Amino acid sequence: MPTSTDFALDQALLRRRFAASAPQAAQGDFLAREVSSRMAERLDYIRLTPSRILDLGCGHGADLPMLAQRYPEASCIGLDFALPRLDLARPQRGLLQRLFGKSTGPQLICADAQHLPLARASTQLVWSNLLLSWLSDPLPAIKECHRVLEVGGLLMFATLGPDTLRELRGALDSDKGERVHRFIDMHDLGDCLVQAGFADPVMDMQRLTLTYPDADAIFRDLRAAGATNAATNRPRGLAGKAGWQAARAALEQTRQDGRLPLTLELVFGHAWKAAPKQIEDGRAVIQFHR
Repeated sequence: MPTSTDFALDQALLRRRFAASAPQAAQGDFLAREVSSRMAERLDYIRLTPSRILDLGCGHGADLPMLAQRYPEASCIGLDFALPRLDLARPQRGLLQRLFGKSTGPQLICADAQHLPLARASTQLVWSNLLLSWLSDPLPAIKECHRVLEVGGLLMFATLGPDTLRELRGALDSDKGERVHRFIDMHDLGDCLVQAGFADPVMDMQRLTLTYPDADAIFRDLRAAGATNAATNRPRGLAGKAGWQAARAALEQTRQDGRLPLTLELVFGHAWKAAPKQIEDGRAVIQFHR
């Protein structure tokens, strides 16, 4: 699990990159749309009627309309740490709404996933599409999800696993450092859920392979998504012409049927907040049933 002292992500740099790439958010969003569709399929098998939903790491808000349509009686909250992306999630208001000051659509909050400005037990569903990939340690955010969920509430998330971008990692990493940062293993995420207090965690993994005509197309997609290396131990110096030529040559060795493959390991998980077995001071909770 990449929470050791030799791995950390620069959150300030990530915020700047996601903010700067906001104008291309829709262009670089194809992966999140595919992941969202697969997450929604899992909701079809879950009996839940939430009154409040938190979209954690909502970005430009593409999942919010789907959640509102699926649960029309629920109020939705979109939370993200990059304000320019969050601004894109604001619904367009008509003339009458602007004149009379009436707002529709989700509530939007710019905040850190590890310090949620929400009350304890204030939500029934936390939905998180590809947020955990951008945290050095997912446990604090998962604990916050547990805190803001009421008993019987559900956390549903998707993130990226260790095999993600393995072709790039093999071509770019060198003795000068990692140019593709690490991703968290599915089993470690399951351990985090249990440690945070969740019950009955369910985890599964799927692999998705994208193909590209050349290396430049890969890098364009990554930049549009704001998904470039933000590890604090990333190499700071330029690779140089020779280094880039060697990396491109290594990528070419992976070409199949005229295209460059790019592997994505998709990790899906959900878990429920069960009734506590002990209170915060450590005393056990004993329930009596008549």
